[in-house]
Amino acid sequence: MTRRQLLRCGAAFAAAPAIGQKRPQRAVVLMCDGFGVEYLDHSPMPVLADWRKEGLFRRVQCTMPSVTNTNNASICCGVWPDRHGITGNSYFDPRTGREEYMETADLVMAPTLFQRAAKHGVKSALLSSKKKTTTLLPAGAEVVLAAETPTQDWVERLGPAPDIYSREINYWLLTAAIDLLKRRRDIGCLYVHTTDYPMHTWPPEARESLEHLARLDQLFGEAAAAAPDAVFLLTADHGMNHKTRCWDLEKACARSGHPIRIAISVDRDKYVKHHRGYGGVAWVYCNRASEIDGLAKVLAGLQGVEAVLTRSEAAKRYHLMASRIGDLVVLGDRDTVFGELDSESEPLPAEYRAHGSLHEMDVPVVIYNAQQRIGAENIQYNWQLASGLYAE
Repeated sequence: MTRRQLLRCGAAFAAAPAIGQKRPQRAVVLMCDGFGVEYLDHSPMPVLADWRKEGLFRRVQCTMPSVTNTNNASICCGVWPDRHGITGNSYFDPRTGREEYMETADLVMAPTLFQRAAKHGVKSALLSSKKKTTTLLPAGAEVVLAAETPTQDWVERLGPAPDIYSREINYWLLTAAIDLLKRRRDIGCLYVHTTDYPMHTWPPEARESLEHLARLDQLFGEAAAAAPDAVFLLTADHGMNHKTRCWDLEKACARSGHPIRIAISVDRDKYVKHHRGYGGVAWVYCNRASEIDGLAKVLAGLQGVEAVLTRSEAAKRYHLMASRIGDLVVLGDRDTVFGELDSESEPLPAEYRAHGSLHEMDVPVVIYNAQQRIGAENIQYNWQLASGLYAE
């Protein structure tokens, strides 16, 4: 066989669909928390620029609400929230009658990427800066690592992990991913989830943000060098915006003479330094069904409320599991969030940044080094990024 013929054969093999191979192509899913298109547009990121040029790039929408748990589950399960059931970072649990964190694996109603991979004989790993991801989405993963609470063997290998409220923890996490790509070639599917603390802390044009993304970009390049055979699939869960006002809907409704059972910010999680638990969407639960229409009018009259939807309207429009959202769904405008306050409303400082609304939905999708051709027209939402991996 001549050298030219050999090269042709190699090119034909590389272009062949992954399903035709004896072993599926190694896959690395990079879920960059808070990496909305505004951050991509402000940051040079030469490695990612090459990936975009040589692979597939598309600006897409995330799922609503634009919060981490909902979108992480959507990307990892490859389906809408009405199938996997994760509708926010917090929810109202009718069994306990209380607001609970939505971060346990028993709440996930659809198979994870790792469970699908296992059916194809592929081992998986889930690596996250945040501990909550490793308690929500571990099903089927052989290796599970939270940089927030690393096990002793990881500390001995890489040194102590930085604090969860830092940009450095993302560098530690990517270093762990690179180590795993080099050391465990039997791991065929790797899911990596960073923290959006840097995006909550700095706008896209800030020096600190540019430094953070430049370092991540370098680490992306090191990961690709460590696994030249792997396909890299990158997206984000949401963007980020400065917010100017917050409403405590329970207090606002009580003042108007329309008391409610509970109002829940869908952003509320244990990382209070990120966003103080405030988010651009709230679930509102009424005391009686007869109060829904009147209450909707009260909520719609609050400054900064962009829309008030009934449970059925919101479930249909945003593909949400109706049993896990409020009687009413309140959406804030670009400047407004909801949460628990000492008073019914509060102005927010200039440095406050958060998400959750319709105004943080624009995110990138990048696919690099795929052996199987993927048409950009087939991807309109972030949850579709890895939905074709290990299909049934």
